[in-house]
Amino acid sequence: MIMVKLVDYNPEWEQRFFIEKKRMIDVIGDKVSGIEHIGSTSIKGMPAKPIIDILVGISDVADAFQLIEPFSTIQYEYVHKPELIDRRFFRKGEWGRGTCHVHVCEYHSKEWKEKIWFRDYLSEHPPEAKQYAMVKRTLAVQYAQDRALYSKSKEPFIQAVIEKARIRYEQ
Repeated sequence: MIMVKLVDYNPEWEQRFFIEKKRMIDVIGDKVSGIEHIGSTSIKGMPAKPIIDILVGISDVADAFQLIEPFSTIQYEYVHKPELIDRRFFRKGEWGRGTCHVHVCEYHSKEWKEKIWFRDYLSEHPPEAKQYAMVKRTLAVQYAQDRALYSKSKEPFIQAVIEKARIRYEQ
């Protein structure tokens, strides 16, 4: 079982993202359409597991296998997750102690948009970001020994924010 350990927001997370983004661009060049910092570490003031989540957009998710070799040269490991249909997953660091997670999906797909919308909506709506922080802290205590259940329990809040964001950003 993987523990849930949240830490206070760290402004160095943004710089860590930019370092990783540069490393990715150096090894994959023009094979991607976009690279974005997502997840809680991308939202100023948000407590988070200290793992940098990175969204990589490509033209066809079926081509994600072409990233396995170049990403391996910068210490990213492809992790097969059969439950992920519209994206692929890479991890930097040991299982349960990763420092970066990379989510590869089709650029401007539903998967891409929802991850960006969630980040942007909470960044633009501090009261809702504060509410999400409270939800995360509560669940981190409740499910301290079960990271999968912690993540699953956040889903209703996340989906509610995505629906609000969809209304705002799809106009």
